[in-house]
Amino acid sequence: MTATRETSPTAFTVDGTRCAAWITLPDRPGPHPAVVLVHGLGATHDMMLSQYEHHFATAGIATLAFDYRHTGASGGSPRQRISMRRHRADVHAALDYLRARDDIDANRIGLWGTSLGAMHALRVAAACHDLAAVVVQCPIVYGPAAAARSGPRAVARLSPAVIADAARILLGRKRRYVPIVAAPGATAVVTVPGALDGWNSTTPPGALFDNRIAAANALGLATVTATRHARRITAPLLVCVSDNETLMDPRHAALVAARAPRAAPPATTPPTTSRSTTRPCSPPCWPTRPTS
Repeated sequence: MTATRETSPTAFTVDGTRCAAWITLPDRPGPHPAVVLVHGLGATHDMMLSQYEHHFATAGIATLAFDYRHTGASGGSPRQRISMRRHRADVHAALDYLRARDDIDANRIGLWGTSLGAMHALRVAAACHDLAAVVVQCPIVYGPAAAARSGPRAVARLSPAVIADAARILLGRKRRYVPIVAAPGATAVVTVPGALDGWNSTTPPGALFDNRIAAANALGLATVTATRHARRITAPLLVCVSDNETLMDPRHAALVAARAPRAAPPATTPPTTSRSTTRPCSPPCWPTRPTS
């Protein structure tokens, strides 16, 4: 096993806004292969990513984690502006940051995404044809289906806030916020049973989970998709589904794997994480079958 160095804070900029980032290197001479860690909805670096950083670095792979603009330790105003297009731009910028480092092998850079971060990883991989590999776990890959899981009543409860926030944007007023996650029956983007406990379980003592989203941004979550872009992913791809799926029908993830030209072939027992997508980030868990 390879020892790891301490995780070091760093940063990169996207359209003039600072993205806070953290790099973890294996404790041996480089240049190293590297992975950008792309986390889920509302998650920040504090929420369990350190486990993955050290897991990868121990295996000899450097990692770059970051907070999306408008969230966590990164800059950007208004806060909690969760834009799918901006998130993808942040991932592209993270890849560029790694490519420019002398201690990173630019020919061996991959993407790892979890939950909604899997959506971004897949979309970016469809546009970047120099990636060494892509791995997604507990993937949210089809926004309309994820929204439908909440049911029509949840959508109806959320709609007035979305309309109000859209009006505030037009009038140049402060944004209208709603919770990202809440208990069933509440007004929030995610209200499936167990979701609130799942999100809270990823927040260690002393960390802050800003459980807000600018309401109109929920439209982007409900319309974004990776399934239409899967055929353009040229990197080797591993799709890991969870065995307690709640936010996404696993058939959509299977469709991505079927369409991607270099996806790992399906196993008799699909690779699972033994986790649930009611968490934006789950603890590291080996797949149920070995992969190369």
